[in-house]
Order: sequence, then C-alpha cells, then structure tokens
Amino acid sequence: MTVPSSHMSSIVSTSRGIHPSTGISTYDNPRAGPSGSFSQPEPESNDCDETELFSVSWNQDYGCFAAGTNHGFRIYNCDPFKETFRRDLKSGGFKIVEMLFRSNILALVGGGANSQYPPNKVMIWDDHQSRCIGEFAFRSEVRAVKLRRDRIIVVLEHKIYVYNFMDLKLLHQIETLANPRGLCCLSHHSNTFVLACPGLQRGQVRIEHFGLNMTKLIHAHDSHIACFTLTMDGLLLASASTKGTLIRIFNTMDGTRLQEVRRGGNRAEIYSIALSPNVQWLAASSDKGTVHIFSLRVRVGEDSAAQGLALFQQNSSTSLDALISPNAGSNPSSSLSFMRGVLPKYFSSEWSFAQFHLPEDIQFIAAFGSQNAVIIVGMDGSFYRCRFDPVHGGEMLQQEYVRFLKTESRLR
Repeated sequence: MTVPSSHMSSIVSTSRGIHPSTGISTYDNPRAGPSGSFSQPEPESNDCDETELFSVSWNQDYGCFAAGTNHGFRIYNCDPFKETFRRDLKSGGFKIVEMLFRSNILALVGGGANSQYPPNKVMIWDDHQSRCIGEFAFRSEVRAVKLRRDRIIVVLEHKIYVYNFMDLKLLHQIETLANPRGLCCLSHHSNTFVLACPGLQRGQVRIEHFGLNMTKLIHAHDSHIACFTLTMDGLLLASASTKGTLIRIFNTMDGTRLQEVRRGGNRAEIYSIALSPNVQWLAASSDKGTVHIFSLRVRVGEDSAAQGLALFQQNSSTSLDALISPNAGSNPSSSLSFMRGVLPKYFSSEWSFAQFHLPEDIQFIAAFGSQNAVIIVGMDGSFYRCRFDPVHGGEMLQQEYVRFLKTESRLR
C-alpha cells in the first residue's frame, strides 16, 4: 500500500491486519513470552559496560518502561521492579521502543551505527508471534512513535501521521514547526482521542480533539516548546519551554491557562513532565539534577472529559472557576507575594512543594507511582523510587535504587 506524500514512501502490512484490542497476551513475569527474536539471538550476557542505552520511555499508564539499547530492547515493570523480558540481537539496536500498555505489541525504530534497522522505518512488532506485523517507511528520520489501542502516530521533524491500528490506513496528517525532539502526546481514555503537538509558531501547542472534530491552538510560551504532557483524558495540558523556568497548565478545550508554577530562576532543559492520576500533583525533571513536585489547584471530577466538554459548551466565565480548586494549594510562594503586580512575576511564583536530587546533566524521566511515590528512570541505567510527604513536602525519601542494566537491586 502506497500513500503519496513528500515525506512518506510506503506502508507495508500483513493481509491479516492488526487487532490490538483482542488476542493480546500480557507480560507479568520475567522472561515471559516466546524466546523467538528478530534474527539469531545472542546469549543474554551483556552487562552494563557492554550495553549502551539509546532511550527510555514509559508505557501509557507508567506501570512499565522500555529501554532501547545497542543490542535490542528490554521491558521493565516498575512496582515491584523487575525485568519483564528482553530481546538481545546481533543485528543492532533500537532508539525508539514504544509499548502498548502491557501487551505484546511494540513499535520499534532502529538506531546506532551498526543497526540493520534504519531510523526512517517503523516496525510494529508482535512479540507473542515473534514477527513484524506492520511496517511504515519514510524518507526522513522518525522522531517518535505513539500508540493508542486504536491509533498509531508517527512523528517526523515537520509532520505527524495518524493511522488506524486495525488496517494501518492513514487518517490524518498534521504539519508542525521543526520538531527534532519528536514532541507529541495522546490521551488514553477510550472515549476521548486528544493529540497535542507543536503548532506552526514558536511557543504554540496544537490540540486536536478528534472526537469533537475541533482544533485548539494554545500560545503556551514565548520560547520554543521543550516538553509537554496531557492528562489521561486529554482535558489538561502541562507544558514547558526551552527556557525551562515555568511550567503552565492549560484547559485544552478553550486554551485557558489554569495555573503556573516555577521550577527555578535559571534556564534549564526540562526532560519530562508528569501529572498524577488524580491531577493533584505535577512532577518535572531537568538537567539541573532535581525532580520537583508541585501541588496543583486543578479540580477534576469523575468524568472530567465530559465535564470539560460541558464547560466548553457553556462558554461562560464561570466555567473557568469550576476547574480551579478554591484552596490556594500547598506550593510555597515568595513572602513578597503581597506585592503582586508591582514586583516581577518571579517574586509571586509558586515554587515546588517537594524535591529529589539526582546527578546533574544526566537525562531522567519521572512519573508517579502509588501512594505518593515517584519513579525515576535515567539514561545512566538507574531506577529510583522515592516518596514525598503530601502534607509537609520537602526532600523526598529514597526507597529503592536499581542499576537496571545489571538488574541488581538494593533497598534503602
């Protein structure tokens, strides 16, 4: 099947099609699943010194993460921490490994000098069958792949393609500003399909509400966008710019800014932003070596997507009030906040509620676990679990540390 495009050359799929919602096995035990591989399997003896980490990424519910290496890929469960399975290859590694929740379906993009898997090709891999069940080839390098149970999204530097998962048909094409980071985020509720990506202007985030056939452009920052995330239902967006000092939370229905928190006063590269499932907390990691936790004042109901749609349809000033919690939240503010409007914004900012310190200049991604836990994965092959005090905040307590390429764990 060939789709004409200036950036895309072809899509190849099996005649059986792909059925991601049925017949998918899950991996809950180490080394579960078949031992088949892409080519002749190598002995699984690569230690930390031999294995180069290309990427780390969460699955959609942050219960697992995937590690792309120069030898293949590995999948890890977060709670309890354990290696679920790995595929070590003689023929190269993968710079992108995207999971579909806990299923046997993965999207893979090759990486590394010796990889036989080109960086412009996406493979949809069924690890239960040990074979490629779909393939996308492009004329330029793939920057990211995102999966939903019903969609496959491929991100190139200037374009995003949205495909139907069942038959791999192209459904949408979105033009973006230069997007070398491959920024793109999806909602994951079955009844809403929201996509966030860079717009065509600096500092702009484009929100596609596919179910409502609505596009919203949010001028989120003056500088270029560095990082963003959506809530599971797609109602809220949290974003940071390349300046890296402020993180802003928006209503994706009408673009209203709901809250702004300050990571710090100096420029920083934001590596990840995560929202807790109850949208009470926000976590951000950066090259400054600190994971910050912020308290959010955003109110989320039982069905926030439906609530957000109702508020959007009301189109009244009172709709904004319903999304803001009446309490001021727990983030410390400057003692000079009484001079708001006189002094610069820096002095009236909301600062982080809790912190965890890490080595600087190593890329870490953070997410929320259960019971006020924060899980952190680093490109140095480290896994941390820490816990914050939801009442007093302050320095988080480290509970677990693992060098996961060696899979040797110790508790603290």
